[in-house]
Amino acid sequence: MTKPQIWVAVFLVLFIALFMLGRLTKESVTPQHPPGMSQGQTQSNLSSEDLTATELFVKWACVTCHGSGLNGSVQGPPLRGIAQYWSRDMLINYLRSPSSFMDSERFKVYKQKYPGIIMPSFSHVDVKDLGKMADYLLGL
Repeated sequence: MTKPQIWVAVFLVLFIALFMLGRLTKESVTPQHPPGMSQGQTQSNLSSEDLTATELFVKWACVTCHGSGLNGSVQGPPLRGIAQYWSRDMLINYLRSPSSFMDSERFKVYKQKYPGIIMPSFSHVDVKDLGKMADYLLGL
């Protein structure tokens, strides 16, 4: 064997050993259950229609940036009182494509207040769920 072949073989053996070590030491992850959900019931076996708006907030991790009381945090603005800025349809459109709203004055202020934070798009989410979320938020 030539020296390059030896190095490739050593690298391959090391890679396989580290891969196997990683598999052996991998921690098992216990799924978090939203409030009101039993241990035997997971989000994957619930249809979206079974989830309340607060459970969707947990599932989509909205509270991570907007705070558990939705009063805002260092990562995101408060969501209480947004009915003065949004109609139901506009809010659903925003949730589907937040980047299309970034040119408004309100969002220019948010860009300065929350630098580097980007609102994720929920374009992959069923419109019925977005409507449920919009109704909840507009009622706060």
